Amino acid sequence: MKINTLSNHFQSDHFDGRHFHNPDGSCCQKASEWLRWMLTEPKAQWPPQVPNLIKPQIFDRAPGHKPLVTFVLHACFLIQWHGLNILIDPIYSRRCSPVPFCGPARVREPAVEFDKLPPIDFVLISHNHYDHLDGNTVRRLEAAHAPQFICGLGDRSLLKKFGAKQITELDWWQSAPLFGALKVTFTQAQHWSGRGWFDHMKSLWGGFFIENSDCRIYFAGDTGYGPHFRTIRERLGIPDLSLLPVGAYKPRWFMREHHMDPEDAVHAHLDLQSRLSVGMHFGSFQLSNEGVDAPREDLARARTLMGIPENKFRIIEFGQTITVEPVRMPMVKTADTPAIKPTVKIDRETQPIYQSL
Repeated sequence: MKINTLSNHFQSDHFDGRHFHNPDGSCCQKASEWLRWMLTEPKAQWPPQVPNLIKPQIFDRAPGHKPLVTFVLHACFLIQWHGLNILIDPIYSRRCSPVPFCGPARVREPAVEFDKLPPIDFVLISHNHYDHLDGNTVRRLEAAHAPQFICGLGDRSLLKKFGAKQITELDWWQSAPLFGALKVTFTQAQHWSGRGWFDHMKSLWGGFFIENSDCRIYFAGDTGYGPHFRTIRERLGIPDLSLLPVGAYKPRWFMREHHMDPEDAVHAHLDLQSRLSVGMHFGSFQLSNEGVDAPREDLARARTLMGIPENKFRIIEFGQTITVEPVRMPMVKTADTPAIKPTVKIDRETQPIYQSL
């Protein structure tokens, strides 16, 4: 579905004909709230640079049927599965900002250098905020890899502006085939969209549920805590791996509706009944007021409080690659590498460290 097919007569529980919205009614913060946050709330001091502890070794095309998931930066992951290379929410610019000379600057380098990326087949974009959709990175990926971009409704024109050529937009709960039995579904999230003061809520935000018959990986995107996690489990099944945001959460009066804190993330883990969850969206750009290590510390406290063992909800190192062990029987073997570059069509119905989960 293209956004320009939507008109005032098309409405849903998250689209009123002109703007998208969260079903619970939460919206982006008011200008007065932004000013109060910026002018009155104390902000932790982050170090100017944090080294990555791991230098990953990446396959051009991963062998076998078990997914390899590498933590690159912030909310960016490289998923290598059945010969495909899938990059989620990549950002290789120094700042997540509309201008290159100011705005939040990263305190660590992407753990996988751009020139060391394998051939990228698909790029999944969860929403259009600058720390998830970076124009310069889109341009570089298009020039180097010409991948298929998959995004929420309304972001096609922005991606085209940045040079992307193959673009598929999805509504919540729509699916697109990737290769063979592997498909991706755009899932509900509680967040908002906009890159300036005049485009708020004009495009859709969400997460991604990537699955085949033997394994499921869920990427939550940016989201506050809400009933949608149980809905995702009920509609799509229990994830074998959930990538859940645990950073950018203070002050709570300002961030609560749209960014989970670690305690919220543990509740989401329980709602999903996830076999394993991994924290993300922390330690890269200072987007809020907590310290650089606070998400790790607060997640440890939340796990202890709710009796969740560390091996069920973990923080992995930037650059670390984990292997997702399928719980269900493996699917019928297909070729590891597609003979031709995959083309997406919308389904309307609906190293030094490699560590096994």
